[in-house]
Amino acid sequence: MKLLSSYNRMLAIVACSGMVVIGILFYQTLSRYLNRQIDDYLYEELLEVRDFAHVRNIVPAPEGFTDVVVEYKRVARLRNAKYRFHDTVFYNPRKKRTESGRYLQTDVKLADIPYQVTIIASKVESEEQVKSIVLIILIPLGILFFLLWLVNRFLMKKMWAPFMRLVENIRQFSLGQEQAYTPVETRIEEFRVLNDALAEVEKKIRSDYREVKLFTENASHEMMTPLAVINSKLDTMLQSENLGIEGSILITDLYKATSRLTRLNQSLLLLVKIGSQPLTDLEMIDLEQLLTEKLNYFQELIQRRKLNVSLQTAPASIYGSYSLVEILLNNLISNAIRHNTEGGALRISLSGKQLQVYNTSHSGPLDSSKIFDRFYKDSTSEGTGLGLAILKEICEKLGYKISYFWRDHLHCFELEFSEESTPTHTGQS
Repeated sequence: MKLLSSYNRMLAIVACSGMVVIGILFYQTLSRYLNRQIDDYLYEELLEVRDFAHVRNIVPAPEGFTDVVVEYKRVARLRNAKYRFHDTVFYNPRKKRTESGRYLQTDVKLADIPYQVTIIASKVESEEQVKSIVLIILIPLGILFFLLWLVNRFLMKKMWAPFMRLVENIRQFSLGQEQAYTPVETRIEEFRVLNDALAEVEKKIRSDYREVKLFTENASHEMMTPLAVINSKLDTMLQSENLGIEGSILITDLYKATSRLTRLNQSLLLLVKIGSQPLTDLEMIDLEQLLTEKLNYFQELIQRRKLNVSLQTAPASIYGSYSLVEILLNNLISNAIRHNTEGGALRISLSGKQLQVYNTSHSGPLDSSKIFDRFYKDSTSEGTGLGLAILKEICEKLGYKISYFWRDHLHCFELEFSEESTPTHTGQS
């Protein structure tokens, strides 16, 4: 939940709870006040009853109002002369309906005869008055709270607008783009401090990144020359007629190690370039045609491994960088060939938005949670462990999705392209 929404929600809960509590307290206070007024009125009625009995010798006293009911009950003796006030529900014979009321009950002597007198007064009008007063107060108060909530929501949204722009600038920040961080103009001191801190962090990150990138590129380029010299010298030594069998084996091992070091250096340099190179060569690519060209390019290696190739394609165009997509297909196909078994199967399926590459292997399923990590490789692999990491880096750069799964004793790498892929019909070869 967003901070602003959470704040508005809590404000609304507090306001509503406050209105309910205020309404209950106000209703109870007003009810007590009106009850005291009714009690005074009942006491006055009791005095009139006594007056009729002692002064006018009239027992029982006549009932003068329609909202008052006086009940007399003869008792043997006076039991309790205290006044008892309580709420009740009674039947009003004059209105011919049941109403809520309040009664006064006490024992009195009327013409020297003990009676229990109950005087009941209707509370209908007073309750209606209480409800009207409560509504008259709470409705404007509720409208006021609602208006304050709306104004507060508008003001808070306006106040937090610079923060949201800062978040958007952070989301759009990319080391691959040379565009500098755009500061946000705001009059709020806290946001200005955050804005200045982000600008300083952005400068430091770019500076450190440029230094690391420059160092990596320089180190990779500097390593290429001595590696080329070492490979050349090893080639010369391998062709020497005076080289013995033991020396030949040692030099062959050295040649393999330097070749692996060369590939590792090239892969690391490629990863740096993919991460830092801006996408300037975006275009629509005929993926079916490019895939066919790559298979023809690897035809000699496929024949040497005696692989059984199954190709199923559909015309598909994707939007991306031609150079990166070419590297993507090269690594994907070469990986499926190099890690295949002799005389194994290589199945490629291309639809409008999906490319699947299957290959057989002596090993079982790989760890799908680590397979795209750098330097992760199977124990039987002689590669650098960077091929799949390069695939992952390219896919993240172009907005594609790559995944691995094990199906029918086959390794499968699946590529899902963006929405620009448009399938038309399916063909098979």
